[in-house]
Amino acid sequence: MIMHTTQAKFFLWAALLLTFTACEDEFIGRDPVYSIDSENYFNAPADYENALIGAYDLLQPTYLNVLLGEIASDNTLAGGESANDVIGFQQVDDMIHTPVNDQVDNIWDWMFAGVSRASYILEFQDKLDFEGKAQILAEARFLRAYYNFELVKWFGPIPIKPEGRFVLGDETSVPRSPVADVYAYIEADLQAAIPDLAVTAPQVGRVSKGAAQALLGKAYLYAEDYAAAAQTLQAVINSGNYELSDDFAGIFEVAGENGPGSVFEVQYSDAEGAGFGCLQCSEGNIAVGFNGIRNYSGPVFDGGFSFNVPVQEAYDAFEPGDSRRDASILDIEAWADETGATYGIGYEHTGYYNRKYLARKGDSNIGDQNLTNPNNYRAIRYADVLLMAAEALNALGQDEQAREYLNQVRRRAFNDEDHDINASGDALRDFILAERRRELVGEGHRFFDLVRTGRAATAIDGFQAGKNEVFPIPFQEIQFSNGNWEQNPNY
Repeated sequence: MIMHTTQAKFFLWAALLLTFTACEDEFIGRDPVYSIDSENYFNAPADYENALIGAYDLLQPTYLNVLLGEIASDNTLAGGESANDVIGFQQVDDMIHTPVNDQVDNIWDWMFAGVSRASYILEFQDKLDFEGKAQILAEARFLRAYYNFELVKWFGPIPIKPEGRFVLGDETSVPRSPVADVYAYIEADLQAAIPDLAVTAPQVGRVSKGAAQALLGKAYLYAEDYAAAAQTLQAVINSGNYELSDDFAGIFEVAGENGPGSVFEVQYSDAEGAGFGCLQCSEGNIAVGFNGIRNYSGPVFDGGFSFNVPVQEAYDAFEPGDSRRDASILDIEAWADETGATYGIGYEHTGYYNRKYLARKGDSNIGDQNLTNPNNYRAIRYADVLLMAAEALNALGQDEQAREYLNQVRRRAFNDEDHDINASGDALRDFILAERRRELVGEGHRFFDLVRTGRAATAIDGFQAGKNEVFPIPFQEIQFSNGNWEQNPNY
């Protein structure tokens, strides 16, 4: 997953090593030649490298975070085949989700699995010294911060355990930490990681110093520490290591992966097949097939399940002349008229599809073509960094620099300076947030932008203030905690 097809095979090996003891009942009565368990595993540099690969592996299931983050927002509807197709999506779309929701449960499980794998490395960081260990530990800290950031966005207060992995019994004794403490924990991990991360990552897809700085700046922004956010995000901008790609549409093609505007990408591959029995096992970007055009026949694109369909309002949010609109949202009727393509009508059909993450023809997609798409997720883009920096600077009253960052993004969209924004104060903030919607539509950020800026209740149908800012802790987790964890309010 980090870069090469051969490396993808290591994920299975790393996962087996990390879960070896969980399968011990299958080997009762056998006389093993040797034993590997979690306490005696780290004995060579390769063990740390394989464990790090295992920690990266949980980035791939974040396809669900992206997909559901859009469906929860005002950008898209759940779609699919019918009102009962992936009922967890439909419930979140309608804001009627409860603590019993398989999709929300998956996000909790998969992100905590990522936390555990990264923490496993850090728990045994002092067992062995070798060249390159500092880089591995720094990447592990970034990954733990990334997974915890996803968890605090989705669930609010979460249990944290700085000293190492969660073990059986912690659910009844480790409390859910306040959101402020979780952000402090995330920030500390990233602050510790940044000095030891290379400016240019050792391999494509691994964490660079700029990626950690960008995530740290984002965490500060969400925590409303605007001074720290501005300073940290401007360090990424001033590094000169990133730039806006001239061709916006090209960013989301295979040739545009890991381009000059990519600060951090989740790497996907179609080298291994997958099935519905274990979606998180896929090396491909499952969201791409879920976004796909129903019963499609025609050029350029492959078909899919027609979930996560953009609404008219999102399409109309683009100004005339904005090159991003047609690169971001596919008008399927206009496309059919132009190319002769045919398509089916799914549930909640809007006539629009998320063009950024549609399957393209030519991808081999071994196994189920809808589950193994190799389209990377552009998790942190330079345009996002510019807009976050603009937002933080505006909050500090530094509007001149905020406008410059905002207008850099707009000049790429319109290929001129005629559409520059000259507003200040609250009006400028409104323009920045509107620009985030246009620039980042389809990328999973919109719901959380609305929540953190206090605009969700007026923008999202069915959203209840004081409840839907976060998602419910899965019902079984509340049960397992034996009263240690309280459910989020009003669920």
